Amino acid sequence: MDAVDGPVREDGEGPVDGGGTYVLFLRPRSPGRVRVGSLGALELRPGSYAYVGSGFGPGGVEARLRRHLEGGDAVHWHVDYLRRRSEPEEAWVTRDPERREHEWAAALAGLAGADVPLTGFGSSDCSCAAHLFRFGRRPTLERFSRAAARQADGEPSRIRRVYGSGRATG
Repeated sequence: MDAVDGPVREDGEGPVDGGGTYVLFLRPRSPGRVRVGSLGALELRPGSYAYVGSGFGPGGVEARLRRHLEGGDAVHWHVDYLRRRSEPEEAWVTRDPERREHEWAAALAGLAGADVPLTGFGSSDCSCAAHLFRFGRRPTLERFSRAAARQADGEPSRIRRVYGSGRATG
């Protein structure tokens, strides 16, 4: 994996140091099955997998996202199973103090081409169908931002790309 510079503040100067919500896009290195703890098997197919999460604990969203970007052997969350078999493509973050992960999961689910590859992935503590979505072609940040604003009743959060090129894949 390339060196990770880490997420930056909204003004572009230095690291994000507070809580927030993120979308991490991962691309599997190869097709196959990956066991996700007691949840079951995730069938990896070509495409871009969008995982929605938040980081409001120690280190905030930066620490959580950095952990996912860097990977590692420890398994704490469902996404860790997927991360072992994939590479990060892109990450989007908001420093909104509101927890937006459920709204963002609904926004992603409503985008054209979204598929829930494993019900319950990342959502064992909420009523969302999943916090993981598969796209044949990764959506743009602009398209997602509009969908997220609709889910938040028109109150858009400032969402920034903090990792990746922004080029659509497919």
